[in-house]
Amino acid sequence: MDGSPLETFPNPRPGRPYEIDTLCPEFTSMCPKTGLPDFGEIRITYVPDRSCLELKSLKYYLLQFRNEGVFYEALTNRILDDLVAACAPRRMTVIGQFTPRGGIRTSVTATYEQS
Repeated sequence: MDGSPLETFPNPRPGRPYEIDTLCPEFTSMCPKTGLPDFGEIRITYVPDRSCLELKSLKYYLLQFRNEGVFYEALTNRILDDLVAACAPRRMTVIGQFTPRGGIRTSVTATYEQS
């Protein structure tokens, strides 16, 4: 991946805990075993601290996975790690729900909580 930067902007209400829920329903990546495309949804739910994720840069960040062979478990945790590094939220959960392949549907949930 070329490392498309994730951009942020100042949280307009840093003193108030509130939740942001972002759904990316057209996510694609590639199966590392077969090279075939994987399709799914990525749901990002977080409570911002000082900054919020800018959505256009998030879209381009997620598009980078289109041609990358990666397992669902590694992918979901990597997205969480990258987003936490970018915006340092109070709390964040990333859920990857992938469409059935061979009759099996997979959902992976990764969570971060500020200490």
